[in-house]
Amino acid sequence: MTYRDIHADIFMEKNQKDVNNRQIAQIYDRIFKKILTLSTRAVIGLINGLFETEYPPDSIITYNWTEHHDDNLKRTLADTIITINHSHSYHIEAQMYEDDEIEFRVFDYGYRHALNAGKDTDILQFPEPRIIYLYNYKNIPDIKEIILDFGTQGIFPYRIPIFKLLEHTAEELSSRKMVILIPFMMLKLRDSIRKERTPENMEALRTLILDDIINAINKNQALGNITSGDANKLRSLIQKLYNHLYSHYEEFIEGGFNDMMEDGLVLEADILEAELTKKITERVTKEVTEQVTQQVTQQVTEQVTEQVTEQVTEQVTEQVTQDVTRQSQRNTICKLYSKLKDVKQVADLLELPLDIVQKEIER
Repeated sequence: MTYRDIHADIFMEKNQKDVNNRQIAQIYDRIFKKILTLSTRAVIGLINGLFETEYPPDSIITYNWTEHHDDNLKRTLADTIITINHSHSYHIEAQMYEDDEIEFRVFDYGYRHALNAGKDTDILQFPEPRIIYLYNYKNIPDIKEIILDFGTQGIFPYRIPIFKLLEHTAEELSSRKMVILIPFMMLKLRDSIRKERTPENMEALRTLILDDIINAINKNQALGNITSGDANKLRSLIQKLYNHLYSHYEEFIEGGFNDMMEDGLVLEADILEAELTKKITERVTKEVTEQVTQQVTQQVTEQVTEQVTEQVTEQVTEQVTQDVTRQSQRNTICKLYSKLKDVKQVADLLELPLDIVQKEIER
């Protein structure tokens, strides 16, 4: 093999690695941006935990999404800069693989944001930056730093604190109300399971997901740190990450481990669905009871004299009950559909025939 051949092989290997890194980064970038669009209280919890602030859960969030083009002219969402209460901005970047230029990219995004936000003033107010590392590579510093040399005006450091996610536990994330990062804890055992799929490793993964991670989600939902919808979306992301990271291993397929994990995660989703159905049923029943009582009294009074018969009362009650129940059902269907945008899911939740739900939505 000639020197040229060796050089070509090295170049192709490096190019393939770059392609793989970009593909991996895109997967986690999409998931990261997904969790940052959960409920306001969930996102505020992350901001407070990451930046040690104390914003109330009902604070106003403004997303400053921008776009840029990479070297391959592929348009991507470049940065995640969030403004709280129209005053302070926070720049969060998630990093999945080694990148020696990330601090320059963060500075660039921060500068563009400051330039746009302060276009009517002479002040460039940079957002407060954080980089969240999602891997366990060695020698990750606690702070990334760029030195800004302004010549005779002075030299100033631009510092970006690092949050090393996998050095924390699910319980730590939970206590700091940063539970929306919980799906990425799936990465904690990625390297050890990639090396070998021993019974011990597989049991550690089961414990991590079904005990530590799911319990953290349930706890935060019960405490009101996240909504039921947040919890459901987090469980869905956990399932997707599991499929991406682990489900392809032969030992997991043949040993039934994938089936066990799916059953465990689906069970949690079923519990959430049952809770939602119970709440809807209780609310509809209460509304129907109140309206039936009011309208029956009204109509019976108008239709009968001093000798009110049991037959008339029963007929009026039945008719009014049907009318009110139908109207309440229609309102519930429309409210659920406006949030879920899925006719079949609405029908499943309310245990109604699909054609009835479709007819009520189109009415």
